[in-house]
Amino acid sequence: MIRLLFVLLATAPQAQAPAQPQTVPSVADAPRTVQETQLERDTRQLASELRCPVCQGLSLQDSPSELSQEMRAIIRDQLLAGRSVEEVKQYFVAKYGEWILLEPTAHGFNLTVYIAPVLLLLGGAAFLYFTARRWTRQQREGAQPLS
Repeated sequence: MIRLLFVLLATAPQAQAPAQPQTVPSVADAPRTVQETQLERDTRQLASELRCPVCQGLSLQDSPSELSQEMRAIIRDQLLAGRSVEEVKQYFVAKYGEWILLEPTAHGFNLTVYIAPVLLLLGGAAFLYFTARRWTRQQREGAQPLS
């Protein structure tokens, strides 16, 4: 019986230690991780400011289209090459026009996007004020007793 147990233990597969010891990340790897994190953060931030040409209502960050994935890769590559966020944004504006920006810049004709809602709100409030004033004046004049 002991011989049988010995044979079974000898032929059973044994758990072996890993061939390569696990290494602890060195301090030299830390700046690389921080740099990649900043790169990914800048990529996401810029992709959320640009419109997807396919979906048109979504940012590059939110769009599932293949083109938006390619454009996010271009953003990442250009940022990795050392271009600033503003330079990469200007690259896409030069290629697609200002339409590619989800939030247009506030100059020239684009200023109407920012000014028109305020003017329409003020105009609507003035219209309501004068209409209500005229309406109450007509009611007061109509309520005077007959002599």
